[in-house]
Amino acid sequence: MTPVGTELSDRVLGGWLGRIAGNMLGKPVEQGDHWTRDRIDRYLRRAAALPLTDYLPGPADSDQGEGDEFALRPEWPQCVRGRIHGSCRDDDVDYAILGLDLLETHGFGFSTEQVGDLWLLRLPYLQTFTAERAAYRNLANGIKPLLTATYDNPYQEWIGALIRADIYGWTSPGMPRRAASLARRDAVLSHTGNGVYGAMWAAALVSAAFTATTVRQALDTALTVIPPSSRLARTVRRVLTLHETRMTWEDTLSTVSEETAGLGWIHTIPNAAVLTAGLLYGDGDFTRTITLTVRGGLDTDSNGATAGSVAGVLCGAGAVPAQWKDPLEDTVRSAVFGFDGVRISELAARTVALAEAGAGTAAVPS
Repeated sequence: MTPVGTELSDRVLGGWLGRIAGNMLGKPVEQGDHWTRDRIDRYLRRAAALPLTDYLPGPADSDQGEGDEFALRPEWPQCVRGRIHGSCRDDDVDYAILGLDLLETHGFGFSTEQVGDLWLLRLPYLQTFTAERAAYRNLANGIKPLLTATYDNPYQEWIGALIRADIYGWTSPGMPRRAASLARRDAVLSHTGNGVYGAMWAAALVSAAFTATTVRQALDTALTVIPPSSRLARTVRRVLTLHETRMTWEDTLSTVSEETAGLGWIHTIPNAAVLTAGLLYGDGDFTRTITLTVRGGLDTDSNGATAGSVAGVLCGAGAVPAQWKDPLEDTVRSAVFGFDGVRISELAARTVALAEAGAGTAAVPS
């Protein structure tokens, strides 16, 4: 049954808190060609932080010299345990905020063109990356969707559209097909193929988490909205199968990593595998889900954010452990014009209002 009232509010807030906490957890090691799964775990062992149950520990002073293999990303002082006071700015959160503004401004019948217009109005160009930057540049040069996704854009199947999808799941609780349709209309501004399917899958996964009784049920439901023969669907099913054989989390990731070799650390396919494994082996436990997902490597902050969103919806804000939500201080830094310093609780309340207003309505076909 789709949650309503206070339960819906708790689950949506859980999604926002989970997305932000998971993003913050992965942010210091977001460089998948350097911060491999092995290197992340070696860093954690040196810090006596395995099993990981909190934000990443800060580095020893000797670990931040030029060329040191354990040097974290420059933003690390604002997102390691004991030093977090509100969330850092990050595109994984910016796009959730921008999606909220989109739905508040244009409703569920928004067009792809309106997504692009809002980017130009609200989002600084230098806070976009890969496919989003290519699409933004194309928009600024007068190119219209859907050419914005294909002209001079080598990143069409990378993870950018997937990270923009959560808002469509949060506002379509228990309606995965509607969530996927909304996410597709957004995604085609900048992506094609598996890049678009990744957004549809993630939106449906978040939506399904509101009514699913298990993580596996939500994952199975999310697969129904994308072509079963797509490489994304085949990769997700592969992880599901390996999990069913009781293969360890480590061996599952090693197997799928070999099978997706060459796609790059920001491509949708290998990241969807890491995310699926984190959700399955986390088995509904919020802390285990986001920590396993980030330890899986690749695009750690994006994967941590989506895993946290799904886990947060499944358990609700009240069940998100204090060590994850308290340091966020109910505050978000954002590059989206007009939203810097906004309260997480306000974002969640506005999301619930949209979900309630849209209950029972179908998405306008794209």
